[in-house]
Amino acid sequence: MKKKCNSGGLMKIRLRKTLLVMKFLCFFFLLSVSVSAASYSQNARFTLTLENVALTDVFSTIRKSSEFTFIYNMDDVRNIRVKSINVHEATIEEILNEVLRNTGFVYKIEDHVVVIQPRDTKEEKKSVRIKGWVHDKSKQPLPGVTVRMVGISLGTATNTQGWFAIDLPVTKGELEFSFVGYKKQKIAFTEKTDTLRIVMEEDFQQVEEVVVTGIFNKPKESFTGAVVAVTKDDIKANYSRNVLQTLANIDPSLRIVQNNKMGSDPNTLPEIRLRGVSTMLTAEELKSQESGRPDYNRPLFIMDGFEVDLERVMDMNENEIENITILKDASATSMYGARGANGVIVITTNRYTAGNLRIMYQGRVNIQIPSLGTYDNLMSASEKFELEKEYGLWESDLYKELYDEIETNIANGLNYNWLKVPTRTGVGQNHILQVSGGQESWNYSLDLNYQSTRGAMKDSERNNFNGTMSLGYRKDKWNIWQSLSIGVNSNQDSPYGQFSNYVNMNRYWKPYGEDGKPIEYYYHPNGGFNYPIDNQLYDKSVGVWTKTKYYSTRSNTRVKYNFTERFYTEVSFGISRKETKGDSYYPPSHKKFDTVTELEQKGSFTRGERENIEWQVRGTLYYTNTFKDKHMFSTGFSTELSESTEDNANWTAVGFMADNIDHPGMSLAYPQNGHVFGDKSVTRRASFSYIANYYYDQRYFVDGSITYNGASSFGKNSRFSPYYSIGGGWLMNNESFIQNNLPFINELRLRYSFGVVGNSSLAPQDYMEVFNRNPQDLYLGGICWTLNGFANPNLKQQNTIQHNVGVDLGLFNDRISIQFNYYNFLTNNTLTDMNLPISHGFNAVRGNIGKIRNEGFEWYLNFVLLNNEAKGIRWNLNANITRLRNTIVELSEGFKESIKGQFREIGTATDAIKYQEGKSMDAIYGLRSVGIDPTSGQRVFLKADGVTTTLEQNPDDLVYLGDSQPKINSTFNTSFTWKGLSVIVGFGVKWGGKQINYTELNKGENVSLSSNLDRRLLKYGWKHIGDQARYKNQWGTTSRDIATRVCSDFVHKDNVFSCNNVNVHYSFPKEWLKKVIGLESLSISADLSDIFYFSTIERERGTSYPFSINPNFSISCTF
Repeated sequence: MKKKCNSGGLMKIRLRKTLLVMKFLCFFFLLSVSVSAASYSQNARFTLTLENVALTDVFSTIRKSSEFTFIYNMDDVRNIRVKSINVHEATIEEILNEVLRNTGFVYKIEDHVVVIQPRDTKEEKKSVRIKGWVHDKSKQPLPGVTVRMVGISLGTATNTQGWFAIDLPVTKGELEFSFVGYKKQKIAFTEKTDTLRIVMEEDFQQVEEVVVTGIFNKPKESFTGAVVAVTKDDIKANYSRNVLQTLANIDPSLRIVQNNKMGSDPNTLPEIRLRGVSTMLTAEELKSQESGRPDYNRPLFIMDGFEVDLERVMDMNENEIENITILKDASATSMYGARGANGVIVITTNRYTAGNLRIMYQGRVNIQIPSLGTYDNLMSASEKFELEKEYGLWESDLYKELYDEIETNIANGLNYNWLKVPTRTGVGQNHILQVSGGQESWNYSLDLNYQSTRGAMKDSERNNFNGTMSLGYRKDKWNIWQSLSIGVNSNQDSPYGQFSNYVNMNRYWKPYGEDGKPIEYYYHPNGGFNYPIDNQLYDKSVGVWTKTKYYSTRSNTRVKYNFTERFYTEVSFGISRKETKGDSYYPPSHKKFDTVTELEQKGSFTRGERENIEWQVRGTLYYTNTFKDKHMFSTGFSTELSESTEDNANWTAVGFMADNIDHPGMSLAYPQNGHVFGDKSVTRRASFSYIANYYYDQRYFVDGSITYNGASSFGKNSRFSPYYSIGGGWLMNNESFIQNNLPFINELRLRYSFGVVGNSSLAPQDYMEVFNRNPQDLYLGGICWTLNGFANPNLKQQNTIQHNVGVDLGLFNDRISIQFNYYNFLTNNTLTDMNLPISHGFNAVRGNIGKIRNEGFEWYLNFVLLNNEAKGIRWNLNANITRLRNTIVELSEGFKESIKGQFREIGTATDAIKYQEGKSMDAIYGLRSVGIDPTSGQRVFLKADGVTTTLEQNPDDLVYLGDSQPKINSTFNTSFTWKGLSVIVGFGVKWGGKQINYTELNKGENVSLSSNLDRRLLKYGWKHIGDQARYKNQWGTTSRDIATRVCSDFVHKDNVFSCNNVNVHYSFPKEWLKKVIGLESLSISADLSDIFYFSTIERERGTSYPFSINPNFSISCTF
């Protein structure tokens, strides 16, 4: 919302077009109109050549090449046409005298505004004064409401009594009224219009005008932070697979790290980053490499004021959401104290107002089509068999029978596509039912959502049901809202196992025997008869399964009391419970129990149980006021208490009588030496926050906040820490020198913020002394307890110092919108391991050591290429570009010493995480290779000195080879709407990152001849002396047994161009629907996700679970 006011109550913004305006806009009119302007001063002259055009086209031509703006009634001049006009170096007066001759219209020019009016209008009347009152539904006056004339930047604002008066240079038109938190209104006026009385209707969580932080809603105009506001319409228009993927397509600074292993598995939670990572793995986690990326770099998710987990957000349906706000810097997140360092994503669910009964239904079919194009390089049956013969694998007569069988099968055309065995085209469904209504003071709503996803691998699925009932009461000074949500989720992993196992199967093998049952195993000369290769269908055929369920309930209550229209208090209380059960079953007939002789030990059922209970209570006070029409001040105070409890238990039962009896109650025993194990933890938090915002004359603004935050998960000497932010900005477009000299700039905002936020991703046991129970050991005849870790009473929150500089620019009434952010985040007390003297009996304890920096920029560009409101046509182009650089600034000497051994590890199958000062947390390390020796076929490496070559793979020669974090991560889309039809196509570009090509490393270089291989080995593998090869000599088992480690020849550029989403929607005309069908609305849509993916690295994608193309088709109606 742009507020423009002066002491006299009248504010006139003079519109003038500069040379830049003509150059930009005339490009689109060169095909039909020839226009050149001799000057752009007050005495502009024009050369026009137009034939048989509408009078309004003449006005448009002049407007687009000069500083003049025209005001007229479209109904009066719509049918007036100009047969011909041919002038050279003519003034504006000469042109208007010519085109208005004998039309009955005259013109008036005042400050570059040309008013066209009928000749009988009283010429001495240059303006009309419109005045009135503005108040809310409770008849309370609203000060500071912006009042402006539609089509021209003339405006004022209401005073403290809600009164306004404005002089306009026309006798009829429209006025627009806008105010933070209220819906905009347009009112027509004429010279006969009497005193207006405008009643503003409140707009809950209006994203366009306020920044929704989850605690306080801040005025957007005077907010200094970096945020991205996403509306319900944005999500629906750009929908792609799920809500999180849709957000990542809209804002690439929210990065979903591609999981090349798990692909599109519907049951795998993604790794999410917002402006980088700031927390490292511990030394033990680095050594084991089992934890992967830590969850504690994940942003905080807030839904309706309360924290929710990632899984709940993943299972949300887009129809549940009213809006989403992504908070990125300290100015926006400091209120969350020790939870805000990774950014905050604030989700507001649907808000309904009172009214007649309204029912909305949407049905959707979602399809998962396996995307297997990256597996086209797999060898065929004949290619693989010929390669094996060439390497001499079948020379022994011991395998003569196998050889003849395979040769016969290939001759008969056998080339079995194992990729189709575990995959399918999954067809799921989604049903949404929303019911709402109410009366003047109260409203109700019921949201029901059922979603069934069938994955691209057979029998993998995710079924989700969510139901939310809410009640609202609003009367006089009270506003009460209550909601109750219930969620039920059940999911199953594919019993077919890992997709890579089917990729490795040779195509001269068949999965099924003559009896139609799966073949149990295969023999291959590379492993001999002692090491058969299992058929990957075995687990499925005997009945192995893995399933997970969770049940969740959440209750939210909010009570708001307005002392005055500018001062209110609010109390909210929320409580949630989530119970998760994960089960897996192996039947007693499984071959893993072949050596087990006791019946009570055959078959196994494993269950993991987790219960999370959390409650939170928050109280807020908020005050805002405008003084003397220039000073806008708002302030608020909030206090919050919360407690979360997590209870985990895991156990295994064995001894099942039959394969189909898989209930744990039918088990006979526990495993030998087995027992129930688990843990329980309680974390309590307390927070006190204060915010303030000052806005002077709609030009200069400052805001700040301070939060005192404490948690029980920190050392007893460091339970509480302060967090704060301060920022300032300048709304330059409201300065007179901008309005008078650069009128095409409708928004120019400079802003800066600085602050400190924290990361509290610690479990209580990280600072406490922890003891383990050892049931197998006894001490003095009793249970043995052993100390597992020392306490650190000084352990405190991880703090990040954040700077953000931003510019918001709007040109030509937002035909061009540009937002730029530069940020620099320094985490100066990173949580990781501190070494302890050996005399303690423990190597390390958690501590605050190390520094990590995340630095980057973000560009958000929007261009309105075409906008014809009369014809309902709009064409937009959006481009969002981000750049991030992550750097480990400092590691403690003790930590560097503890990870020294791990840094020397060189992998062949996994991307080992390593930390080194001066490099990023996504750095890739390996050996440098100078290629294959043409004489011997051996790979040659470069030593650390960069000169000496060697055949040895020495960890001392490890060097930095690149970074998996792309230098540029961007998305861009184009949208076209015509009346009820809208089409959006979204693309993604990633440039500058590198990845290890494990496909070539392990199927071209380090081959296992028992498995299928990459056919590039046939073309680029070394065979003869003098070959210029890509892959090493595979002749002889000795050469194959020495595996090549990660080296520069297999670290490739990963530049990506992808089509993320194509969305087509059509809404039927409402008038036609009501007349013919009786519906309020009806729409159909088709949404396609992940249409194509092109990368400069040729590797297999989705190794354990394939990626998929995801088309959705839906129909939605309201009545």
